[in-house]
Amino acid sequence: MERISQQIMERAAKLPEGAPLAAKGLLHLGSRAAVDQALSRLQRRGQLLRAGRGLYVRPMNSRIGSRAPSVESLLESVATRTGETIVASGAASANKLGLTTQVPVRNVHLTSGPSRQLQLGKQIIELQHSPRRQLLFPHQPTGDALRALQWLGPENAESALGLLQTKLSKADFATLLQAAPMMPNWLAKLLSARGDRG
Repeated sequence: MERISQQIMERAAKLPEGAPLAAKGLLHLGSRAAVDQALSRLQRRGQLLRAGRGLYVRPMNSRIGSRAPSVESLLESVATRTGETIVASGAASANKLGLTTQVPVRNVHLTSGPSRQLQLGKQIIELQHSPRRQLLFPHQPTGDALRALQWLGPENAESALGLLQTKLSKADFATLLQAAPMMPNWLAKLLSARGDRG
């Protein structure tokens, strides 16, 4: 059992920050039960953190002790491993763009994959399956703007659109307006009307 634990830690040491170890990816080291036992033992010792069902990450060492990897590095690694798109929620995007001072209490991200929860220490990360229109232009200002507008809703989106025109580059704002056909009717109408006004 200790041999399997040692091999798991050797593999974990080679991974970049936040890259998860999946129990299924370690089955060449031993039976599923042996791998699960070794992972549980490493978690109890604090050598690994459980990030989700069958997923573990290595804590990062710093001058003041060990810490969980960043949420961004974990999500980037999960997205690369699974091939799904993962982006910030509309509430987080609106806050990032200065369209609201409201800071989201929950750590929610939208995904093309299944809804589920990940965990880093005591921090819960919610992944919510979302329609394609919520995931457009991942990790770009245009995508953040579209998610923010959809989250703000019809009552607040028009004034937010005026603010976005001053915050986004001309090219990004033009791309935002061109996304109208893929948006819900109320937002498509708003974007089209703004585009017509030039």
